[in-house]
Amino acid sequence: MAITKEAVIEKIEVVSSWNIQVATDTVIKEDGTEISRSRHRHVLTPFASSKDSDDKWTHTATDISGEDSAVQAIANAAWTDTVKANYKTFTEAQTIG
Repeated sequence: MAITKEAVIEKIEVVSSWNIQVATDTVIKEDGTEISRSRHRHVLTPFASSKDSDDKWTHTATDISGEDSAVQAIANAAWTDTVKANYKTFTEAQTIG
């Protein structure tokens, strides 16, 4: 009886020009027959943005080096300079109140 565990990227979507949504299934098999599947989702954006007490914004580029090569390829294609600038503009226009 051999039990295996495999992570499979089932879906990569670009939403709102800059959100990369990744759905990864964890598949458990016993003797080659699937016995369990669970899904994990995560979202990537071009930057982690924060505003300090002087109202100055800092945008730190998202590190995608640990992502699957397919996710990296889509992020690199989708996150053009224009999209990155639009994301910064959008983020800075948000108010917390």
